[in-house]
Amino acid sequence: MTWTIPNLLTVLRLLAAPGVAIMFLFFARPWADWFALILFITAAVTDWFDGYLAREWQQETRFGAMLDPIADKAMVVIALLVITGFSGMNPWILLPATVILFREVFVSGLREFLGNTASLLKVTNLAKWKTTAQMVSIAVLFATGVFEHAFAERVQGMDPATIDAIMTGAMPDEIGIVRLEQGEQVTFAIGVLLLWIAAALTAWTGWDYFSKAMPHLRDRTS
Repeated sequence: MTWTIPNLLTVLRLLAAPGVAIMFLFFARPWADWFALILFITAAVTDWFDGYLAREWQQETRFGAMLDPIADKAMVVIALLVITGFSGMNPWILLPATVILFREVFVSGLREFLGNTASLLKVTNLAKWKTTAQMVSIAVLFATGVFEHAFAERVQGMDPATIDAIMTGAMPDEIGIVRLEQGEQVTFAIGVLLLWIAAALTAWTGWDYFSKAMPHLRDRTS
């Protein structure tokens, strides 16, 4: 393996994937949300840079070609697990997340089964758009956590601090909190919409790969 800059960026992106979840083990919110968001966005940006630099500097390697999709999938899968957990298993997040996870596992298994013929399942432009949509939607949902500190608070309603402010007549604080909650809901809705779009693109690309693989999956007749 040659340690080129593109390969190094890919390895760092792979290491950043579990780092997103680890942020919530070592830091309290909202710092964990901020660190996870920054780490995820930084890693997502390297997904474009490592491929661009590898082509421009003619440093494309077999190691990079193998590790790049693995790093992308690790980022998406781990981030979705974190978001799904903090959403309180919200069905609007759980359903598209399930579609995305199922497709990623299915296509990975399909490529492994095909072995040497897996080259027919090369990454398409639509698959690249799929990955972009996944990462953008996840970043927006992490931003929702930054705004509200806990996804569950939005589902359960007003937190104790809000109730105390209302009971004591602190109307200015109450108004400020309501405005923040409205902003959270808008961000959350945008993130969910983008996640459903990403799930649709993910399912579409999964079916496309399956269709291309079908001729190699049929049993030979004697």
